[in-house]
Amino acid sequence: MSEKPFRVTLLGTGVPIPSPDRFGPGLLIEAEEQRLLIDAGRGITMRLFQLKIPLGTIDALFLTHFHSDHTSGLPDLWLTGWLESPFGARRTPFRVIGPTGTKTLTSNLEKAYAADIRIRIEDEKLPPEGIALLAEEFFEDGLVYAKDGVRVVAFEVDHGDVIKPAYGYRIEYGEHCIVVSGDTRYNENVVKYGTGADLLIHEVAAARPALMAEAYMRRIIGHHTTPREAGMVFSRAHPRLAAYTHLVLPASETVLPATVADVIAETRMTYTGPLEIGEDLMSFEIGPAITVRRDKYIRVY
Repeated sequence: MSEKPFRVTLLGTGVPIPSPDRFGPGLLIEAEEQRLLIDAGRGITMRLFQLKIPLGTIDALFLTHFHSDHTSGLPDLWLTGWLESPFGARRTPFRVIGPTGTKTLTSNLEKAYAADIRIRIEDEKLPPEGIALLAEEFFEDGLVYAKDGVRVVAFEVDHGDVIKPAYGYRIEYGEHCIVVSGDTRYNENVVKYGTGADLLIHEVAAARPALMAEAYMRRIIGHHTTPREAGMVFSRAHPRLAAYTHLVLPASETVLPATVADVIAETRMTYTGPLEIGEDLMSFEIGPAITVRRDKYIRVY
């Protein structure tokens, strides 16, 4: 078992709502001196700055799917990470790994920002290799990344009949692994790849009954996993620790959102094991024990 840290930090646990408390989806994995990101939602660069992690030091970004709240931070991460500064200074191509469609996304970003790139190369003398985008695609379950003992396995999930492709990831390092569900409805693949994980990070969605009377709200919740369903996943997969991220808790002008307490109570209908409700900048250090930190909050499992 490696003695080097295996750490996961939730950079953003929110949804498309532009909330200052929960930024867009994204999490950082640190293992064997590598820094990997899963998804790049709104504000991910600001969270990395808060952690004093230069944007140019990210080894690879993995995309779960192409909803804008999971990708809107990609241009900022890519472009700002190239700038000649302590928070940027990338000198090698920016590696983006995702399902079929990733190359289309990155090639169109290169076209959209071509003027900015040309200007900075000419005016600021920034190295062209640092702004290159190296996109890699996959189209089925399997190993998508392996370097120095770190392995990333992609697996398909179900985010809806037309929201395809959509994937989750299993990250393995030494004797340990974490699993990230991605956006999904209740799905057997999450159970399969999450079984025995040290940490299983799952999305969740809950709405009050008054909101569920609206057809659009039923569509939203129908693309996600309810707390009761997520609890079933946790109970079947038996992770050492389960955690929620991407908390979909909608509201209206007259109906308040479901609360974290509501999410916990519904989860406990089907799962009695260790559970954390993710918050931005919450970290999990995986080893013989799992240490969870957020500000002054520390818990060991």
